[in-house]
Amino acid sequence: MEELSAHAFAAYRGLVYKTPGFIEYFRAATPEVELGSVPIGSRPVRRTADGGVDSLRAIPWVFAWTQTRLLLPSWLGTGEALSTSIEAGEADVIREMYQSWPFFRSTLDLIAMVLAESDARIAAEYDRRLVPHELQPVGTDLRHRLEMTIQSVLKATGKERLLTENAVLRRSIEVRNPYVYPINLVQIELLRRLREDSAADQQIVNAFMVTVNGIAAGMRNTG
Repeated sequence: MEELSAHAFAAYRGLVYKTPGFIEYFRAATPEVELGSVPIGSRPVRRTADGGVDSLRAIPWVFAWTQTRLLLPSWLGTGEALSTSIEAGEADVIREMYQSWPFFRSTLDLIAMVLAESDARIAAEYDRRLVPHELQPVGTDLRHRLEMTIQSVLKATGKERLLTENAVLRRSIEVRNPYVYPINLVQIELLRRLREDSAADQQIVNAFMVTVNGIAAGMRNTG
């Protein structure tokens, strides 16, 4: 577990703090900036107005990624940790941990739930409509990591698909998704309009707030 933790920690911080253009990508691909200007939280989104990731409070950091359906902070580092151990010939040890250790099993099951709620196609649409071309490789890499994480979790748990042991939750996600997808697409268009016009009509701002609440309700979590 210490080895897995070290690999995950290095992967997480390496991407967030060392990827060129990551902060710029984050602010373009998610509604993080706009969330800071609407009255939906009890405290400011940032501790300092012009800081980087470190200045963000934990909930807005996760919430912004949840809105785009990438849910990055919930799984980043997991795939790198598991794949490194599996490629080192420790797949049997990982599976034994999953089968025998309730803490490890519950952790991977919770990550599997988050992965099942993510959607790379929606995240890619945010990139296509909102992110400058020169920053889009960052998003491509993140979506590749998402898929790698899904495959690593499946290998670690010995399952063929996510949530095989929780058919009710899997069905719930499948039923909710068709209702959330259109809200994501509307939010993307509203973000585009808000960013093109700093003096956007209040109706657009209000509509954006509705999409934020709608996506959070559809995902059944806020981050």
